[in-house]
Amino acid sequence: MTPSFSPDHAQRSTAQRIAVVGSGIAGMAAAWYLSGRHEVTLFEAEPRLGGHTATVDVTVDGRDYAIDTGFIVFNDWTYPHFRRLLSRLGVASQPTEMSFSVHETARDFEYNGHTLASLFAQPSNLVRPRFHGLLRDILRFNREATRDLVEQRLPADLTLGEYLDAGGFGRDFQRRYLLPMGAAIWSASIRDLRAFPLHFFVRFFHHHGLLSVTDRPQWHTLVGGSRAYIPALTAPYAERIRLASPVRGIRRDADGVRLRSAAGEERFDQVVLACHADQALAMLEDASPDEREILGAMPYQDNEVVLHTDTRMLPRRRRAWASWNYRLDGRGEAARVSVTYDMNILQRIEAPQTFCVTLNDGASIDPARVLGRYTYAHPRFSLAGQRVQGRHGEISGPARRTHFCGAYWRHGFHEDGVWSALRVARALGCDEDAPSGPVPCLAAREALA
Repeated sequence: MTPSFSPDHAQRSTAQRIAVVGSGIAGMAAAWYLSGRHEVTLFEAEPRLGGHTATVDVTVDGRDYAIDTGFIVFNDWTYPHFRRLLSRLGVASQPTEMSFSVHETARDFEYNGHTLASLFAQPSNLVRPRFHGLLRDILRFNREATRDLVEQRLPADLTLGEYLDAGGFGRDFQRRYLLPMGAAIWSASIRDLRAFPLHFFVRFFHHHGLLSVTDRPQWHTLVGGSRAYIPALTAPYAERIRLASPVRGIRRDADGVRLRSAAGEERFDQVVLACHADQALAMLEDASPDEREILGAMPYQDNEVVLHTDTRMLPRRRRAWASWNYRLDGRGEAARVSVTYDMNILQRIEAPQTFCVTLNDGASIDPARVLGRYTYAHPRFSLAGQRVQGRHGEISGPARRTHFCGAYWRHGFHEDGVWSALRVARALGCDEDAPSGPVPCLAAREALA
């Protein structure tokens, strides 16, 4: 069991040796904030930095392209900490389009909800009563879900599927719009989405403008690919980055933290576990019952990602092509959804080819058009997981010499990783200058607001 430590003010206010495990956005940001005051060593199991920040270089017909295959977009509403960090680092971004399409493989049905023209890219939808019923349900859900959220009438123990069924929302609305959109956002299955915590889902959709037809945020991508921020973010501690160095074990005691890796055993004053919840738990040789319970309630699942140029994965009609394209192919509810990103739209790539990134449908892609295959893990959100998110302070803090950091503590996105990093920075006394001045520490104080 983890020893019960007494809080030590000196630990919070003096420089310490801190190990950060994991180089996704949460780990890199935590190390950046902390390196203004502490000596930080970052451990990464893979031979590259970034985690889901994964830009791939490809050469097609003699031209070079940098294509994002993991983290792609952020917006001007709900990414305040990430945008502030980009500003401090001087990293450029560009506006992009966030459109969403649905198409079926077994029948000729498709639409793109971005504009009125693309909504009826398939002209026969104009005279289909079922399609008009779908549109009416979209407007009704947006209105009723927003009202129930604002009036605090969303039960904490209700799932999205239960809410949809109780509200009498039609099958077409559920299967051809809302559930596919949510499944595409969280790289999940339809069954997973139906089991999503209702309040979690509606709050996220509301904050991201997805419950409004017209009032929506502006989305952005990073110029040159999402990896563009990594050099500046890691510069203050670059000489203490250990790539291809998986952590094999962690044990805490009254004097510090013992960390085992390929380099042997080393001692640190504190450890920041900025990896996935299941990975963090596996590293802890002395995990407490609370750590096992809380981290165990937030599992992850792997998603297959393929970079390719096979446009058969997009809707039949070019006018229906969108940034995100959901493919209804008859798979069961338990299977993760097939979604294809049109990277030319998202990254504003000018090329004779259309670069696509497809999740969970590799067998349908022409092998001759595949440019790369990858696997990324995403958190699985549930009622049980939502309940333990609020228990972070029971297992994380200077007194325990252990800090759990990652996007899984909120919604699973880049902003949440930075928010989590700021929470760690605050806990470890980030109340003076960080590498680029006092603003990051100010952000740490704002992070829990």
